[in-house]
Amino acid sequence: MAAAIPVDENPLLLERQVCFALAVANRSVLRIYRRLLDPLGLTHPQYLVMLALWESEPRAVKDIGRVLQLDSATLSPLLKRLEANGLIERRRRGDDERNVDIVLTDTGRDLREQALAIPPAVVDALGVDWDDLIELHSVLTKVNAAALRAEQKRPGGGD
Repeated sequence: MAAAIPVDENPLLLERQVCFALAVANRSVLRIYRRLLDPLGLTHPQYLVMLALWESEPRAVKDIGRVLQLDSATLSPLLKRLEANGLIERRRRGDDERNVDIVLTDTGRDLREQALAIPPAVVDALGVDWDDLIELHSVLTKVNAAALRAEQKRPGGGD
């Protein structure tokens, strides 16, 4: 059972809002990523797609959307831009033309070498202890899982 907010405290103080802390942290960290990804020609969402593909390819479009928690309306433009930039190719499956796999081009595979510098550069730019970042990742993963479960319980949730 979740802990109740103490009655003697104002639950509407901006500084106590989880959504505010997440939003500000998100913007701040993404500014660091933007600066580091610009030389690679990637936006942060494109970087996430590339990470998924560097992890495993070929990958079905639906699988990429699932792991990144993106709907097709958001994912499709990202894939189109990556394809236009020569980093990925779309391939229809021979067994089922409706399914499309995404594969890296040689250029997309080669970009991985440059991207290896991104995670340590982010840690260095943040100046935060590595153990704190591991703990933060763990907490955020738990919060995300809880939010997904809550969404599934909602009437009409779980599209």
